[in-house]
Amino acid sequence: MRKYVHLYGMFIKNCLIAQMEFRGNFIMSLLVESVYLLAKLLYVLVVFRTDLHVDGIPPEGLLLFIGMHTVVTGIYVGLFFTNFTKIPEYIKDGSLDLMLTKPVSLQFMASLRYVDLALPIPDILVGFVMIGIGWHAMDIPLTFLQLAGFMLLLFVSVIITYCLMIIPALLSFRFVQTGSASEIAHSAWDANNFPMAIYPTWVRRIGTFVIPLFLITNFGPMFLLGQLSWFYTGLALVGSLILFTMIRFLWKQAVKGYSSASS
Repeated sequence: MRKYVHLYGMFIKNCLIAQMEFRGNFIMSLLVESVYLLAKLLYVLVVFRTDLHVDGIPPEGLLLFIGMHTVVTGIYVGLFFTNFTKIPEYIKDGSLDLMLTKPVSLQFMASLRYVDLALPIPDILVGFVMIGIGWHAMDIPLTFLQLAGFMLLLFVSVIITYCLMIIPALLSFRFVQTGSASEIAHSAWDANNFPMAIYPTWVRRIGTFVIPLFLITNFGPMFLLGQLSWFYTGLALVGSLILFTMIRFLWKQAVKGYSSASS
């Protein structure tokens, strides 16, 4: 484990050095993502102007859900997005062959090699600000247990995000074109920035128990609002670890069937 922590620290350091060599691009990425985020958040104004209530949750409470979605989006963009889009390229051009010779996990190398340090900054900052505003406005006590439960569910959200969003990349081991699968995954991701109560019951069940997309944005705010107990928090953690184990198994199966592009 220490070897992988040290190696991941080296990945971050190298990515930071590479991005600082072109500071103009770094600043431009910050500005572009900030403008994109601002455009996305215009609907927050609509929520407040229309005094929208979802399942009894007022606009201030909805900020918890929108903020959670924004924070996890920043983490996804910073840690996973670049890596997942590169995996099909590794397979097509044979770069994966070189990674196979490394004395570390291939999944670790291929899915965590690059870290974008510019794009996630606006999302994570603005997301936590919205969560803080919603937390205060809903008179939620700021206790150690509340904070620990929320951070645990944020950790669960990151694990589930990794597991779900890497699936299109896994398909690239079998299929040449997986762009459509990625677009579907990102469309589903963007539809997850509100409480799942806005969807019919059957959609909620699929999004919770079959493809646990709703756990990413909903469980953290639901815990803060007293709608989720510690028991279900523990189940969410266990479920996310089981999902990760399944993805790990699927990755190994995909690599077993991999045929080198250079052979």
